[in-house]
Amino acid sequence: MSHKILAVYASALGDHSTSRSLAKHWLSRQAATEVTELDLSLNPVPHLSGEMVSAFFTPEEQKSAAQKALTEYSNNLIEQVKNADTVLIAAPMYNFGSPSTLKAWFDHLARAGVTFTYTENGPEGLIRDTKVVLVTTSGGFYKDSVIDFHVPYIKHFLAFIGIDYVTVIYAEGLNMGDDHKETALTQAKVALEAI
Repeated sequence: MSHKILAVYASALGDHSTSRSLAKHWLSRQAATEVTELDLSLNPVPHLSGEMVSAFFTPEEQKSAAQKALTEYSNNLIEQVKNADTVLIAAPMYNFGSPSTLKAWFDHLARAGVTFTYTENGPEGLIRDTKVVLVTTSGGFYKDSVIDFHVPYIKHFLAFIGIDYVTVIYAEGLNMGDDHKETALTQAKVALEAI
């Protein structure tokens, strides 16, 4: 049976991205898979606008043609996630947080009544049976620190829409000299191969 993977690349560096390179390393070792790739540097998801938000909240039968198109775009992004067995996210840390392109993608995934619902016990995620492998890179060392607003945010957001199974692979200190960079990348590849 085919294993469906959605690979999302969030680095602005495209083919020169370390996080993307590590993600590709893992993908190359996956057998019998269907892979869909979404490169947010080449095909950035538009940041939310008032027009988009209005379209999302307008009842289907009342939507204009333009509102239907905006909603369909967001729906397609959500379906990519729902149809995947595993979502591979390659996302570097930028200035203590996530790339804005990744945040824009998340904003399209967070849809009340579609990917989460409000209950008397609080929000409940509606995406089930999807796993995430998160490959994150950074120039310094931030893992488990109070100034890492990147990985905790991603894990919290994914849990919000129902995805609780997240494996995080770190490659840190990449700007701390060639020797350390080589060691960090080797360790990240070993960790990826163990998944």
